Amino acid sequence: MSVLREIEQELGRLTDPQRAAHLQRFFKTGPGEYAEGDRFRGIRVPVLRKLVNRYEHVKLADAAALLESRYHEDRLLALLMFVRMTAAGDRETREDIYRLYLKKTAFINNWDLVDTSAEHIIGAHLDGKSKTPLNRLARSECLWERRMAVMATFYDIKRGRFQQILRLAEMLIDDPHDLIHKAVGWMLREVGKRDLRAAEGFLREHCRRMPRTMLRYAIERFPETKRQAYLSGSAEYGKMKCTQGPSGATGLTG
Repeated sequence: MSVLREIEQELGRLTDPQRAAHLQRFFKTGPGEYAEGDRFRGIRVPVLRKLVNRYEHVKLADAAALLESRYHEDRLLALLMFVRMTAAGDRETREDIYRLYLKKTAFINNWDLVDTSAEHIIGAHLDGKSKTPLNRLARSECLWERRMAVMATFYDIKRGRFQQILRLAEMLIDDPHDLIHKAVGWMLREVGKRDLRAAEGFLREHCRRMPRTMLRYAIERFPETKRQAYLSGSAEYGKMKCTQGPSGATGLTG
């Protein structure tokens, strides 16, 4: 029996239909929702991580084939395998995984799949390289590719480098999708945890235009008084005053 077939059989054995039904509601798989038609087995993430350890020597080709599965957990397992291979692999292996990842973005089609992998595969690969691929992804018509661009910056953010996320946040400030607002706000919050001045510098310039969800995520860890000031438009920061902008966005004006 091939390793791929063995993995598929193990995933089938672990299927939990009751949990799968819950996950299909949670991940918005209904008609017109962002993950329309996705199918779940009902396998918990810690169980999948144990499978990654069990099959630590799986070939890249087998993991790539698993990524094309109709089942969400199969694709997540494949991406967790990619992440492990990237961390353990040589330069050629990392390059192969990065290129394969970008070829198969159609199968990386939900927020957890993106968030599990983009930082470790795209972000790590672009360390010390041009960030042009992130700009291209951020301009994609595909929601998940835009989220990949944002989440890939977590690699740099953790290392005190904020230029790219601030650039992408400005590019995506008018994005129509809530899942981009959440991702950008989350990454801005991570910037603020490391450098509050950098985060507030961006907010002072752009928060008038920021969608409410993006702003809420960005200021979630701020001191309560300051957070409420951003939300209510009642406080002054230096010569800048928080005001209420169009569509309920909160901004700062002179």
